Amino acid sequence: MKIAIVGASGAVGQEFLRTLAERNFPVDELRLFGSARSAGSFYNFKGKDIPVRLLQHGTDDFKDLDFVFTSAGGSVSKEYAEDITRYGAVMIDNSSAFRMDPEVPLVVPECNPEDALVRPRGIIANPNCTTIMMVVALQAIENISHIKRVHVSSYQAASGAGAQAMQELFDQYRQVLAGEEVTVDKFAYQLAFNVIPQIDVFTDNGYTKEEMKMYNETKKIMHTDADVSAMCVRVPSLRCHSEAVWVETERPVSVEEAREAIAKGQGLQLMDEPAEKKYPMPLFLEGCDDVYVGRIRKDLANPNGLTFWLVSDQIKKGAALNAVQIAEWLIKNQ
Repeated sequence: MKIAIVGASGAVGQEFLRTLAERNFPVDELRLFGSARSAGSFYNFKGKDIPVRLLQHGTDDFKDLDFVFTSAGGSVSKEYAEDITRYGAVMIDNSSAFRMDPEVPLVVPECNPEDALVRPRGIIANPNCTTIMMVVALQAIENISHIKRVHVSSYQAASGAGAQAMQELFDQYRQVLAGEEVTVDKFAYQLAFNVIPQIDVFTDNGYTKEEMKMYNETKKIMHTDADVSAMCVRVPSLRCHSEAVWVETERPVSVEEAREAIAKGQGLQLMDEPAEKKYPMPLFLEGCDDVYVGRIRKDLANPNGLTFWLVSDQIKKGAALNAVQIAEWLIKNQ
């Protein structure tokens, strides 16, 4: 396969390189693209140094490619989508630019891989990281009883705001401990020793865009009438997002049923031994592929309710891995 990565220098771009190598993705030719700032630099892939090309219009740079993974922001994805898809490459986009476009499938392979086959614009959208993590777990429950309603509170690491935000969190901890003035640039407030109950900007209904993404994207991915109410919070962990999820199903689902469904679910790992203090935590799951689920229990406020806790690597499954899995599924099925 001939593939490309747009935004190769970013945190997700670098994760693409690692993920493709780890999974032994069939790469015959790899092209890397970036801004003027990163063009001319080199990244190693399977023992070869690959140069970063300048992303620009009016070239044949995307000719003969099979897949192009884009992770350079929504404005870049919109500006270069026609260039990328002109010669028939499948663009798998990690930004929010096309997620709710009716002509662009929004795909999580554990939930709706077949949607990737119908792509009138030659684009497949990768969902928001928090949505990806949640729907992988929701799908396992949906398979045993239809989910009517979801409440979720997310606890999102600095990695969700990019590599520079991760560095800022490191710097803030050092500055606080050294008694220095704290640098605040990538977050609304100091994140070190704090939590911030805002991710993205607020909309007219009082929810943030991040929270509305979870509402809208879940419906599109799962083809469901279930409503989702989300509260998204930035927390001072470095990498891996966590979520506390409450679901209401059409019929009562026992804890034993739910545990079995999660244990057998695609892309899931059951980590639920509370007596042994074993449950998912972001500190220990960096770099892992799956969504880890624990603290499964009945919702005391709803006879048809379940609640559980999940953790997954936001840069891995929440971004690069999901996109690569889409490509892998298409190679086998289209």
